[in-house]
Amino acid sequence: MIVIDAGSPVPPFEQLRAQLARQIQDRTLAVGARLPTIRHLAADLGLAVNTVGRAYRELEEAGLIETRGRAGSFVSAAGEEGRERARRAAADYAAVIASVGIDAAEAIRIVQAALTSGAAAPASS
Repeated sequence: MIVIDAGSPVPPFEQLRAQLARQIQDRTLAVGARLPTIRHLAADLGLAVNTVGRAYRELEEAGLIETRGRAGSFVSAAGEEGRERARRAAADYAAVIASVGIDAAEAIRIVQAALTSGAAAPASS
């Protein structure tokens, strides 16, 4: 269920994008699930077609959905693959932290600093 708050300072496309992304990430929308057409969702939510289209484009750029031409838009498996890569990277990081004797609290601070500074480099495949 998607709810757009017309009184919110957050633009409608961002409200839609964030809610769909959350549903994909928490698996409410499963990998392979077909999303409503842009026109249908726009009509249901009382939004402009371009607003919904922008949200879908941003989700596609993030790898959360994929559009298959006339077949429609679907939840992408790429999001799940990314989650698995993150799990593997976390396990590798935990092994390094243990081997150098850094405690868990400091290890978490290191990760938080990397995430907030934007210094986290993309992991190689």
